[in-house]
Amino acid sequence: MTTGRRLSVLATAVLLTGPGLHVAPMQAQTTAAAPAPKSAMQIQQDADAAAPSPTATFAYGAGPQQRGQLRIPDGAGPFPVAIVIHGGCWMAELGGSGLPGLSEMLRTRGIATWDIDYRRVGHAGGGWPGSFEDVAAGIDHLGTVAQNQPLDLDRVVTIGHSAGALFALWAPVRTQLAAPWTPPATSPRIQAAVAIDGPGTLEPMIGIDAQVCGQPVIVPLMGGTPGQVPDAYRAASPSDHLPLGVRQLFVTAELGPFMQGYIDMAKAAGDPVEVFSPPSPNHFDIVTPGLPNGEAVGDWIAAHAFGSNDAEKPIGTAP
Repeated sequence: MTTGRRLSVLATAVLLTGPGLHVAPMQAQTTAAAPAPKSAMQIQQDADAAAPSPTATFAYGAGPQQRGQLRIPDGAGPFPVAIVIHGGCWMAELGGSGLPGLSEMLRTRGIATWDIDYRRVGHAGGGWPGSFEDVAAGIDHLGTVAQNQPLDLDRVVTIGHSAGALFALWAPVRTQLAAPWTPPATSPRIQAAVAIDGPGTLEPMIGIDAQVCGQPVIVPLMGGTPGQVPDAYRAASPSDHLPLGVRQLFVTAELGPFMQGYIDMAKAAGDPVEVFSPPSPNHFDIVTPGLPNGEAVGDWIAAHAFGSNDAEKPIGTAP
């Protein structure tokens, strides 16, 4: 399918959740209208809403989006940790506040999850640099959280879905950046980054972003075009800092064609790369618990994300 013919994933979801066709008055009097089928996005949102409450919630700032949810597996630990970062086109009206469904799937596979939120375009202070400051603060705060929780900070990965994939790949970039982005000594070292159906670059996605999100979102996120704020784009784009020096894992679905350029660049730069493409996926079933593709993604992350350390410290499935 060509880029020009590709329908927006989110626009499609909106169409599926909109009002159905009007029923003729006579038919309406005698036959109840069948409920509209739920979109893949609605099914994922319902699964998120049904997820058990987190073990604890911690703040890493004063704002309502500067919060993270911690989920701890059953058992004594210490447990490997996945820092989970949701998407939503970097827009305030999309994306919710986390990915509790995916986080719970990983928790039941013996992985602790730190599911962080961040300000987005439309929130006070959202966009560049505020959104990135929040993600950095959330990651850094895991060092404080771990002081009283059974977490193994030698085994930490980032996982981002959709727009959150950019942040998952950006997190290890911070070791290459100057202040204020350089992580403090107490921040966990990122062992691997997992990008689930989302971008690893910004400038090449301009134009594509409007197809996917229904409107331009990258220029509003960054506060200008690449020509207007080039330093911001360079600091924010993982593609400008390859090799990242960590393993990179990619789950491809509907946005897979737009991810391939970055995947090829990461391989060419010498970073270890693994790719998982579930069968007939959509953008949302790959993070939805209880669905075959969602469960397969959970299994794949548990088996691959923590690399060679798995042989030394197996990740047991929590009872």
